[in-house]
Amino acid sequence: MLKLENIVKKYRTSAVETLAVNGLSITINQGEFVAIMGASGCGKSTLLNIIGMLDNADSGSYFLDGKDVSSLKANERTDVRKNTIGFVFQNFNLIDELTVGENVELPLQYLNIPKSERKQKVDRVLEKMGIAHRKNHYPSQLSGGQQQRVAVARAVVTEPKLVLADEPTGNLDSHFGNEVLDILKGLNAAGTTIVMVTHSSNDAKVAQRIIELRDGKLLTERVEAVNQL
Repeated sequence: MLKLENIVKKYRTSAVETLAVNGLSITINQGEFVAIMGASGCGKSTLLNIIGMLDNADSGSYFLDGKDVSSLKANERTDVRKNTIGFVFQNFNLIDELTVGENVELPLQYLNIPKSERKQKVDRVLEKMGIAHRKNHYPSQLSGGQQQRVAVARAVVTEPKLVLADEPTGNLDSHFGNEVLDILKGLNAAGTTIVMVTHSSNDAKVAQRIIELRDGKLLTERVEAVNQL
């Protein structure tokens, strides 16, 4: 599904240079659920941004579905991203002025999908996420758990091959957090590749493989025997 080879990413200011990712090589296969862990500043969110093509590596190669996407132009990267990758963020990133249905519909509009087909897809994914009854509500009218369900619905409405989740339970209590993890597990069971950044060792246990970073490098990697909460 994706392969990173010797990825390096630096951030520079006038006073200091920070090596966020330091020669990292990782392969993630289609259908895997992988958790990336590590202390704050270890490079895990930077790595996720590189995988999601929201940021460029300074050097190294990135292959997605067998294609080297490292040197793609900005518009080409956007096309690959919107057709292949869904994003779930800690802070939900919903648009307050749009209803639940309209938030979920946005990625479909970017793909120029006809309105009637968009409606069917939105209704289907909201039903799947157990949030269909909130379709005409606004984000401010929802609980944190409900907002994250909407965010997941928006991420998967285009049926992406890869879902990237950055601390998806970080702003939720344990009950709602476990609900979101169950949703991600269900998506993975249906064939979607999941890469999740998390600080929580408990959350990481739902993954099939756990990668731990330190100082931008691979520290440990292990396969989980049991994929459950």
